[in-house]
Amino acid sequence: MLVNVKVRYRYRFYPTPEQSRILTNVFGASRFVYNWALRQRTDAYQVGKRMNYNGSSAALTVLKKQPDYAWLNDVSSVPTQQSLRHLQTAFKNFFEKRSAYPSFKRKHDKQSAEYTRSAFTWNAMNKNLCVAQLGRLDIRWCRAFTSYPTTVTITKSPSGKYFVTLVLDESKDPFPKTGQSIGIDLGVLRLATLSNGETIPNPKHLNRYQTKLAHEQRNLSRKKKGSHRYEFQRVKIARLHERIANTRQDHLHKVTTDLVRRFDIICMEDLHVRGMVRNHHLARSLSDAALGEFSTMVGYKCQWYGKEQRLVDRFYPSSKRCNDCGHIVKELSLSVRSWVCPECGAIHDRDENASKNILAAGQAVTARRATIRPKRITVRKGKSR
Repeated sequence: MLVNVKVRYRYRFYPTPEQSRILTNVFGASRFVYNWALRQRTDAYQVGKRMNYNGSSAALTVLKKQPDYAWLNDVSSVPTQQSLRHLQTAFKNFFEKRSAYPSFKRKHDKQSAEYTRSAFTWNAMNKNLCVAQLGRLDIRWCRAFTSYPTTVTITKSPSGKYFVTLVLDESKDPFPKTGQSIGIDLGVLRLATLSNGETIPNPKHLNRYQTKLAHEQRNLSRKKKGSHRYEFQRVKIARLHERIANTRQDHLHKVTTDLVRRFDIICMEDLHVRGMVRNHHLARSLSDAALGEFSTMVGYKCQWYGKEQRLVDRFYPSSKRCNDCGHIVKELSLSVRSWVCPECGAIHDRDENASKNILAAGQAVTARRATIRPKRITVRKGKSR
């Protein structure tokens, strides 16, 4: 049975000099509108007022009529309007405590402009994607799709590369059922420890390039800001960061796809990564391991391929609980990698013991229709929309 899912496919594209000039103006207008609306909403909040998307949209219409901001009319109105929608989403995530307060966009960060269906056309026969004011885009089509794109997002990375991201409604073939369940304990020394005894090592992608990255950043500090040499060195560092990110992303995709293919039920801890990285001793290692991205990938791939992910509450004592007799030790510091149960004398590897307890807690949801110790256990099942 096919599963209908919403996916994003990213492709590299090469703009002409004229398209690059137009995109520079579009990126600048989108960034300006986002920062302007953020300032308007922040100032309104300071004086006790509230401004939503409708208020920002009405204020933008008035702003475009002013002579000093007439240049906003030279670009397509769709990307600037979408900037306001993205800001509304950012505020919604902030108020629901899913992210920090929205921050201002900067010129040398990743630039983006989103186009809805009214601003582009797609010809599936010739694979021609035409965007308002830009015309046909020279795209390297590396994967096929069958549906019509709902939105098109053009981005420019800090290293100067251009990409096109299409939002599509595609159908996925579920993976065959294996009847296997697994518990996974994520960590830094080992990226993942499975309840069946398998371990997935942490490649530590950042450490491989740490010396070279420090050398290039020292060179950047000696350049005069704004000069051609400074810009050349900045792009060089951005490409190095991009290589690290691509390597990490590729490894996570391979590992998570293999887990979803092999197991029908995957039990994991609902880690509070944003709180964990506040520990300045582990922040770099935690960010390099990308534990939150690992869990997110497993979650949406389970939905795509008809599998199930169960998230055990973060306060469940998975490491301190003996999986043989159930005894819970009072204290277990992070430096202790193996311990002996004082009740039954069993010798436990810290991570493997935690993964077995996570598997037992995840299976208890279906077996008893209740939780053992966790406050909540989230179940994400793969099903049709």
